[in-house]
Amino acid sequence: MNFCIYGAGAWGTAMAMHLHRCGHAVTLMPRRLEHAALLATTRENTKYLPGFRLHPDIQIAHEPAPALLEADAIVFACPSHGLRDAATRLAPAFKTGGGRQKVVISLVKGLEAGTLKRPLEVLADVLPHCVHSVLSGPTNAGEIASGLLCAAVFATDMGEDAATNAQEALNGSSLRIYRSSDPVGVELGGILKNIYAIGAGISDGFQLGFNAKASYLTRAIQEMVRLGTAAGGQPETFYGLSGVGDLIATAHGPWSRNRGFGEALARGESDIADAQRATTEGIRATACFYEIARRHDVSAPILEQIHNVLHGSASPREGIAALLRRLLKRE
Repeated sequence: MNFCIYGAGAWGTAMAMHLHRCGHAVTLMPRRLEHAALLATTRENTKYLPGFRLHPDIQIAHEPAPALLEADAIVFACPSHGLRDAATRLAPAFKTGGGRQKVVISLVKGLEAGTLKRPLEVLADVLPHCVHSVLSGPTNAGEIASGLLCAAVFATDMGEDAATNAQEALNGSSLRIYRSSDPVGVELGGILKNIYAIGAGISDGFQLGFNAKASYLTRAIQEMVRLGTAAGGQPETFYGLSGVGDLIATAHGPWSRNRGFGEALARGESDIADAQRATTEGIRATACFYEIARRHDVSAPILEQIHNVLHGSASPREGIAALLRRLLKRE
C-alpha cells in the first residue's frame, strides 16, 4: 500500500519507519515547511525522535496534493487541537487520485474542545467521503522506531474484508495488530488513559508506593469503563489494548508526558509543569470528560479531583485526601 502520514512528531515518524519496514511506500508530511526541509536534508527527526535515521525510500513532502495523489491511506498523527485545521488543509487534495475512496487512519488521542467530538467525528465532518479508522494502544514512539515488540488495535467503519486487509497491511514483525469493531471505544480508551496517567504521575511524585499506584490504577480502570460506555463505547473494549493496555504503559513509562506532568505537579516543580501543559493531551481530555461526566451523570471521583487539581481549586495532596474521605462502599 501507499501511505501518507500527516504530522511528523515522534509518533508519526515512528509509524513511517514501521510502515516502511512492512514494505509499504511511505510519505511523511510535516506540518511546517521548515521541518520538512530539515527532515529531507538530515534524514533525522532531531526535535521529536532523535537518534533514528529515516530510510532514503521514505519520502518527505509538504504540499498536500502531490503527496495524496497516489496515497491509498492517509494517517493523521497530529495533536488533537490541530486536527480539524489539518484535515481542512488537506481536504482539497482528497479530490485527486482518480476518484478512489481514501482510507483515513487516526492516531490522534484527544477530544475537540467545545464540541467534545472524537477524532473520527472531526474527520468525518471535514472528509465525509473517506473510510474512517483508528489505530491505538500502548505504542511509545521510541520503542516502535527501535522495532521493540508491541501490540495495537485497529478499528474501522469499513467492511469486514477491507478491515482484514488493512489489519494485515498494518501488521509487522514487531508490531502485532488486532482488529476491533468498536472504533468509538478504541478512540475513547486512548483518550481516557491520558487523564489517569496524570494521576499516576502524582502518585509517583509523592512516592506513595507500589500498593497505592496499583490500587489507584484499578479504580481508574473502573472509571474509564463507566465514562467510556456512557460516551458510546463497548465495555469490553476498555479492558483491551486501547484502554488497560495503553493505561499501563502511559502510567509507568518514563517517557510519558502525562505521567511526567503529574509527577512535576506533585513535586511542586511548577516551571516544568507549566512547560509541559501545551503538549500534555490529558489536560484537555480532563476538561472534556469532566463535562461528559456531568452530562451523563457518571460517578467519576478520580476525574473530578484531577480536574480540581488542574484548575487550581485543590492541591494534589488535597485531591488525594478528598478521595480517601469518600464513603466506604462495596467493590
